[in-house]
Amino acid sequence: MCESAVGAVMKPEEYIEQVIDIAVEAGIKIRDIYLEGTFEKEMKSDNTPVTSADIAAHDIITAALQALTPDIPVLSEEDAHIPFSERKDWQRYWLVDPLDGTGEFIAGSGDFSVIIALVEHNRPIMGIVYVPMTEVCYYAIAGLGAYKRDGQSEVRIMSRQLPADREPSLKLAVSRRQDPQSVLKLFSNTKHCELIVLGGAALKSCLVAEGKADCYVRIGPTGEWDTGAAQIIVEEAGGQIMDIELQPLSYNERESLENPNFIVVGSPHLAWDVLLTAEC
Repeated sequence: MCESAVGAVMKPEEYIEQVIDIAVEAGIKIRDIYLEGTFEKEMKSDNTPVTSADIAAHDIITAALQALTPDIPVLSEEDAHIPFSERKDWQRYWLVDPLDGTGEFIAGSGDFSVIIALVEHNRPIMGIVYVPMTEVCYYAIAGLGAYKRDGQSEVRIMSRQLPADREPSLKLAVSRRQDPQSVLKLFSNTKHCELIVLGGAALKSCLVAEGKADCYVRIGPTGEWDTGAAQIIVEEAGGQIMDIELQPLSYNERESLENPNFIVVGSPHLAWDVLLTAEC
């Protein structure tokens, strides 16, 4: 498919089902490896783990996206050493985390996902988060809403909008590997907090998008591939993803692909600068 066919006139809604199929195919491979229980593991240069399941999913997704849209480059966590001088002029590209939640995969929790986003002019415009162990798929297209597909059922999802005229009771999504007190400390200005424990950054963001959690704060290193798809899903559901200074996240605008610490909120109108402590 040439640039004249998919370039300026490409409509994400025309590709969403094919890209979901790609995510599902990669998810099936991940699930097979997970259930077999035999996989290779090593540490990358940034001291994060990578497994043979990550690599297998990366190979499936990259090959399929390149076949679907040959003129749109692919930036994957497992092949992210593309210099900024080469990618800075990309108007559109695929942003992929083949296996989000590698630590959860290794630990055997089942809380991991496949992430594929389409980024245009430095903003995600389409995103898919597929959960291999439950076969649940979250997806969104800019201007067309966010959805959750579970088997034959599909519903439009919306974040929970909390009233601004009284102190909210917050449901906070946290990681299994996170000290709950460290999260509660960030919200010491808020009296009522409930913790919801789940693995995988994208899955916690999707909890916010579907209104099952109000907020997820990530303190620590993540890559742009961790948030690209989740960002458009959360935004189309009525929420927002911002850095801790409450500024929008950016994509492919600097040499580093590492995200700042960030917060995912379902009710953007709340005074999050007041709810969060200054120390975070």
